[in-house]
Amino acid sequence: MVSQNPGFMAGIPELMILRLLQDREMYGYELVQAIRATTREAISLGEGVIYPLLHALEKDGALKSRRAPAAGRTRVYYTLTSKGVRRLFDLTDDWGRLNGAVAAVLKGGAHAV
Repeated sequence: MVSQNPGFMAGIPELMILRLLQDREMYGYELVQAIRATTREAISLGEGVIYPLLHALEKDGALKSRRAPAAGRTRVYYTLTSKGVRRLFDLTDDWGRLNGAVAAVLKGGAHAV
């Protein structure tokens, strides 16, 4: 499971949260479940990772939240702001470059000397 290597996971939770919230508003535990389901449980982030990140992204202005009653409790739903959309695009570009670079190394072949 990839999520057991914290160094490798740097920045990935933020990227996944922003991408999922691009489609629709979601609450914290819903994001936990969506990440597990979408990655076929290859990445399993607990609430202890998701909630602090949601709060930090909201504090930074990348997300906004609203409270709504649900099943006798109050849930906090998060959505992207324009700053969050820009952050998502930046992270997506970074991930694309990194993914391409790792793919090139894994492919093998000639090395610069």
